[in-house]
Order: sequence, then C-alpha cells, then structure tokens
Amino acid sequence: MYENNFPKKRYRVTLDFLKEHIPANTSILDLGTPNPFTEIMEKEGYKITNTKGEDLDTDVSAVAEEGYDVVTAFEIFEHLVAPYNVIKAIKADKLVASIPLRLWFSPAYRSKTDMWDRHYHEFEDWQFDWLLEKAGWEIKARKKWTNPVKKIGLRPLLRYFTSRYYAVYAVRKKE
Repeated sequence: MYENNFPKKRYRVTLDFLKEHIPANTSILDLGTPNPFTEIMEKEGYKITNTKGEDLDTDVSAVAEEGYDVVTAFEIFEHLVAPYNVIKAIKADKLVASIPLRLWFSPAYRSKTDMWDRHYHEFEDWQFDWLLEKAGWEIKARKKWTNPVKKIGLRPLLRYFTSRYYAVYAVRKKE
C-alpha cells in the first residue's frame, strides 16, 4: 500500500504499527530532532513535538514534562550510553519505540566521524524487553521485520530472512 510513498520500508512498517496502537490527533513527544518520519506522522494527523537534540543521557528534562499522551522513540535508544535513565523518566503513559536488532553476522554500526551517530547498543529483542520492564513499562504489542538490501553476497542474503528492526508498544505499569 505505501511501497511507493515512503523512501524506506521501515517507515511504512513503523507507521502501520503506530497507527495500529495510537489514534491520529494524539499528542506525541518524539525523541530526536525533526526528521523525515516526523513529517510522515504529522501528515497522518499526529501532533508532534520533537526533542531539541539535547544529550538524553545527561538531560532527561524533555521526557519528564507533562502534557504528552505518548512518547515515540524510533531508532534512538541504541545511540544512548544509558537508555534506562531516559526510559524511566518518561512521564507519558504510552511508549512506541523501535530499535535495530543486533545481527549475528554483522558488526554493530559505528561512525568514526559523527559522535551522535554511534550505536552504543544493538539489542536482542529480549534485552530490550527487559530494559523496558525494569524501567516500569508493560509491553502490549511487538513487531519484528527484515530490511533486505539490494546487494549480492552472503550478508545481503541473510538480511532477507533475519529481522533487523523491532518495535514495541508499551504502557506505564501502575504502581
């Protein structure tokens, strides 16, 4: 349905997952600066406020603010040294997040030139689940999907069968 409208498969799958769990016109705090997916969510009717590029490892004030129904974090937590701190500090009652999964046949992504574009973590699904549960979240829905690339070789072949992304919809546990 969206194949020709989105530059990346993960945008299509992520949007479908978001729409399945969060109605349009919802007030969302999206972790990360505005990006192409921000525009996609806004076109779908979501009211998006982005964080401003602050280091969420040391400054969790953005997520500690009241007034948002949902926090979204699409491929953000792997860039944090200590994602637990920001996940625990979220005040909203709902969270929709996605992460790249660790691939056994490929090393974690790292940039030698851009200090913000580094993966400190590439989780396995169960590790991410445990992190959310420890931070006070109950996972209500999960989705994994592949990310094939148009290249020749063993690794590109494995990408057709091995899930690369993992998304969760979680709600804050009642204390």
